[in-house]
Amino acid sequence: MDLKIGGLAKRTGTNAPTIRYYEEIGLLPRPDRREGGQRSYNDDDVKRLTFIRRCRDFGFPIEQVKTLASLARDRDRSCMEVRDLAQGHLASVRAKLVELRALERSLAAFVDDCDTDCAGGPGSDCVILKDISEPDCCRSSRRAHKK
Repeated sequence: MDLKIGGLAKRTGTNAPTIRYYEEIGLLPRPDRREGGQRSYNDDDVKRLTFIRRCRDFGFPIEQVKTLASLARDRDRSCMEVRDLAQGHLASVRAKLVELRALERSLAAFVDDCDTDCAGGPGSDCVILKDISEPDCCRSSRRAHKK
């Protein structure tokens, strides 16, 4: 198979600028070039880029994708290294979910307060805008979401 960058992008669901970026940072090897200077990709490139894209779909940061790609190529390394990396990422995802649930509660409280206190009034009097403007120390505890 001999694909140009557009063909590789289409086959893997990745756009051309992202492919060039992955090449630039060493996640993808620099491709062979055709006589006209166009990049030329093969089946191995399709597999490698699909792997990278799927890792990114699962939210793995670039450095972890590099590690996973290295583990995929090295038969002497343990599957437990992959598992440990995935376990660490799972812990990060779970922590983000806790933060998102707190954010959801805060936003729901904003909407409820607005419905109760000022719905239909002037925007400048909206309790949501006033609460967002308050320092953390002065806000209601149910809306004290912090990043």
